[in-house]
Amino acid sequence: ARRARDAGRRLMELLLAGLALGVGAGLAPGPLQALVISVSLARGFAAGARVAASPLLSDVIVIVVSLLVLRSIPDRAVAVLGVVGGLFVVWLGIEALREVAAEVEAGPRSASSSLLRGALVNLLSPHPWIFWLTVGGPLLVAAWADSPASAAAFLVGFYALLVGSKVVLAAIVAGGRRRLSPTALHRAHLAAGALLLLTGVVVAAQFARTLLP
Repeated sequence: ARRARDAGRRLMELLLAGLALGVGAGLAPGPLQALVISVSLARGFAAGARVAASPLLSDVIVIVVSLLVLRSIPDRAVAVLGVVGGLFVVWLGIEALREVAAEVEAGPRSASSSLLRGALVNLLSPHPWIFWLTVGGPLLVAAWADSPASAAAFLVGFYALLVGSKVVLAAIVAGGRRRLSPTALHRAHLAAGALLLLTGVVVAAQFARTLLP
């Protein structure tokens, strides 16, 4: 009975750790959050929610690779990934600004298109790699050593709030979109594109500095 209580307490601790880390990662500014805002504003809640859910797809690769080479990836490789990811987000921002400037109604995109964009941004962003190499990976390894149920509790808690917080953000942005006048909506589209562009520049510059001798 005591062993069962200890196991239950450990499982709950890891679930709470996952929830805390998930909400922190979900609310932290970054390329994926900027893309959620931009897509929700341009195409509505459903498209924004698909972008928000993209870590469920791309993080499988990040977690597997991180666990295989935990703490063995050189800092320079992470920095290169950061620059590439930042430049990709810059390209997305420029594309968004060009669409607004041309006043082109891009039309509905397929579900796979929004999901793929979010997955690429998340996969090329350095933030998930840094998190799983330094925090999430070691915690997941320790949780698995405790029990598979504890590892599952950690992952469920983490992704429930990581994705959930971004879905809520998509709902808020998409809801505000319907209440904007055409002029205000145009300006909001410009601001969202500029946010993507600025985020990409900041991320690329931040990691490019570490590559300089």
